Amino acid sequence: MYRFLLSRQWVILTLLALVLIPTMVELGFWQLHRHERRVALNQVIADSLAAKPVPAESLTAPGAKVDGDHLYRGVTAKGSFDASDEVVVRRRTNADEEVGYHVLTPFVLEDGKVLLVNRGWIPADGPSQTAFPKVPAPPGGELTITGRLMQDQTTEDSGIKNLRGLPDRQIMLINSELEADRLGKQVLGGYVDLTDPEPGGDTPEPIPSPEHDSIGPHLAYAWQWWLFAAGVPVGWVVLVRREVRERAEKAEREADAEGAEDTGPAAVQPLTHPARP
Repeated sequence: MYRFLLSRQWVILTLLALVLIPTMVELGFWQLHRHERRVALNQVIADSLAAKPVPAESLTAPGAKVDGDHLYRGVTAKGSFDASDEVVVRRRTNADEEVGYHVLTPFVLEDGKVLLVNRGWIPADGPSQTAFPKVPAPPGGELTITGRLMQDQTTEDSGIKNLRGLPDRQIMLINSELEADRLGKQVLGGYVDLTDPEPGGDTPEPIPSPEHDSIGPHLAYAWQWWLFAAGVPVGWVVLVRREVRERAEKAEREADAEGAEDTGPAAVQPLTHPARP
């Protein structure tokens, strides 16, 4: 009855099912791990935002990478802005999804090291993509700033290509190693999103606090993949049973047809009379 499972069609279908099941299970665990990372990151962000700011040089140093546990941690630094080496970061959006720039200004510490400071977002200066936009000047003189510590931006993490041949004083990624080469100075690893002092006018718009309440759809996606994986063998069994039923019904119809032929009416023979003497 089940010899049809050895046919080419059913062998391919069975092999496909055997491949799909572990693949869907693995995709479910991948989404689960993404959910766990999101929950862990939310906790890191919440803890960092609630913690008291500490000196930036206690968490980072020239050539160092910002630890993931220190992401968004409030830090302070004392020194002065150097607007002469200021650059803008292309293709950045604000809270209203308007495209513009982020303003990256070196902040020279008392010991001569440099901390990269993202002062916020400014709109694009008209249709021109080459001219340096109008940037409000940073606060002058020596001051103490506060900001959220961030990791260096890379193409791998952000998906943004570090294009070459850009207009003067425009960059694609905020990366302390690249800026150290450009400035020829010791630059602390990572950078900070400025939170204090706030800009005197409407721009630069401060970088908003990171979202850390949503856990995203990853857990729901994980359960969906696992349900799909469970549904594959169920679907395979349903198809097999339907095939068995259809084959049985076909065999029964054929048997009925053959029986009808065997029990049909006999041919009528003509009557013959004996010859008269």
